[in-house]
Amino acid sequence: MAETATALRGKALLKKAKELANLPRRELAKACGYYTTTKGGETRVNLTDFYDALLEARGIALDPEAKKSTRGREASYRVSVHQNGQLVIGSTYTQAMGLKPGDEFEIKLGYKHIHLIQVDESDKDGETEAA
Repeated sequence: MAETATALRGKALLKKAKELANLPRRELAKACGYYTTTKGGETRVNLTDFYDALLEARGIALDPEAKKSTRGREASYRVSVHQNGQLVIGSTYTQAMGLKPGDEFEIKLGYKHIHLIQVDESDKDGETEAA
């Protein structure tokens, strides 16, 4: 089984790379821990991971999209009317607003738009007292 060295990251990597700047790039990557040793004793230097770690340590994100979650869909902020005439607001939007089951809204219709106004607990109490 291949053995992997503990690779330096962040400030430690930058410091070591600066100290050993006179070395060839393969030796530098190996000195910073970016290599594996195979069963046969062969050492393989992983320059790609080394360069990626250097760029990350300097604050340059090569692939920011890769860190995003791949589960689910991204919110489009659009809904359509279903066949039965209902509008469904997805959980993405309700979670973003911090809504809980049982929260109530007042519906206000406008010209080509619908406003949902959240009814506060204090508003509910005021309505019951006035009624």
